[in-house]
Amino acid sequence: MTKAMRQMSEDVKLVDLIIELLDARVPLSSRNPDINTLGRGKARLIILNKADLADQAVSDKWLDYFAKEGHTALLLDSRNPGGMGEIRKAVDKVCREKKERDLKRGIKNRPARAMVAGIPNAGKSTFINSIAKKAVAKTGNRPGVTRGKQWIRLNPMLELLDTPGVLWPKFEDPSVGLHLAMTGAINDDILPREELAGEILQFLSERYPGRIAERYGIDEEGELTGAIARRLGCLKAGGEADLLRASGAVVDDFRSGRLGRISIERT
Repeated sequence: MTKAMRQMSEDVKLVDLIIELLDARVPLSSRNPDINTLGRGKARLIILNKADLADQAVSDKWLDYFAKEGHTALLLDSRNPGGMGEIRKAVDKVCREKKERDLKRGIKNRPARAMVAGIPNAGKSTFINSIAKKAVAKTGNRPGVTRGKQWIRLNPMLELLDTPGVLWPKFEDPSVGLHLAMTGAINDDILPREELAGEILQFLSERYPGRIAERYGIDEEGELTGAIARRLGCLKAGGEADLLRASGAVVDDFRSGRLGRISIERT
């Protein structure tokens, strides 16, 4: 991570714009403060990615939040190419302003350059493939797929720099680590699956009551993981509830949206 941030600190000198991808479910926890620091003085476009998994009403409030910070922010499901039109317009606007500045300085036909930055599993590579309309960046549903930087030319006037997803060295607020674990931004080895599922079920019971009952057909009282295990048929020899398997199902359902559109953080 340190090596990657050092490289990004050098690369940012080469770009005109930083496209910062955040997870719409956890906009603050998924915002690397180091990227915010190295991006000072650069044009910024904030994309709340995975918006299809987030609570729409909450996401709308996050757009207002970033607007008050002076940033252009847009909602996106980067797996849906149809949502790229608004993104291209925002990028083109920045490119036009940059081109006008270049012309005043006597510089012609130099492509604008944008750095695509974000934490692991924010969807940067999927975003680049969608906006490029072809597979030019490696993708995966786990953190750490992009290992090194790569330049992608979208057209003669715009180049994108894909960068590795990077986290910062220490989470001052423990809830940040929990939120990133819930959304799959950090390796699952960090937090035991049963503990993570317990945190998810507690959160859903408090913030989205009824979702657990709707998904699993159980009463939202008592020991939920065991009840879900029995409902899903996650049983060990002898009929004992397999809590590990059930916990895995809960985590996967939460991350994939099968438990509905959920926002963990609110303004």
